[in-house]
This record gives sequence, C-alpha cells and structure tokens, in this order.
Amino acid sequence: MSEEVTTPAEVKPTETKVKVEKVKKPIVEDLPFAEFIDTQYIPALTKAFTQAGITDLNLQVEDLKIKGNWQNHLRQFMIYFAKDDINGQKAFSCWEAGTQPSVIEPFLLDERKATLDLMVFGVMQRLNAQKWLAAN
Repeated sequence: MSEEVTTPAEVKPTETKVKVEKVKKPIVEDLPFAEFIDTQYIPALTKAFTQAGITDLNLQVEDLKIKGNWQNHLRQFMIYFAKDDINGQKAFSCWEAGTQPSVIEPFLLDERKATLDLMVFGVMQRLNAQKWLAAN
C-alpha cells in the first residue's frame, strides 16, 4: 500500500529574506581629540599648505594648541582649543616674526559641527585674508 502525498498547488517555497545592513564608514571627526588632530587634521593642514605652495611649514601640537610657522618663523599662527573637543570653542591668532599676536579671535564660532574640511578651510581662509598665502 502506498500513500500518495499531495501538495496544494498554491503552496510556494518559503522565501528567506536577508536584511543587508550597510556598513557606514567611521566618521573621522568622531575620533578622540588627540587622535583626530594627529592622524587627520595635521596631515590635512600640511597638504593644504603644500597645495598653496608652502613647503616649509612646521606644525607643533602642544596641549590644546596647534602652532604653525613657515618662512623661517616669519609667518606664525596658533589655533587654540578650549577643551579636547573639536566642536568646542576655538580661537585663532597670527603674527609675523618679531611681534606678538595682537588679537586672539574666535575661530569657526558660528559652526555647529566642525568637520575636517571646514577646520582646514578656516585656517587657510584666515591666512589668505592676511595676504600670506597668495600674492594679491
């Protein structure tokens, strides 16, 4: 005796849906402050200066400050961070050899979220306003 197995015509094989999650790239601005400054900001700033034709840039990170100079210390600038947070308060000053910074001004004050590109752009824009980067 054999049993006949019948399958309804409406039965479809079970479909398995696999949900593929997109892996987001880590955001460099989310790195710890010191790591962001050392591995992202300093190299990006150096590259921007090189693209502007300045090849003797010297950058030093000291506590919450970035000091920069070129042309044998003729041109100098400093970026100050109030705390170890790129989105926190920042200030900027620049001066020529033989003088001291006369003004320490807010830096990227109106920006809610600092990005690597914005922080590099801010320095380059400010120094260009001094007419230090290009002949005007």
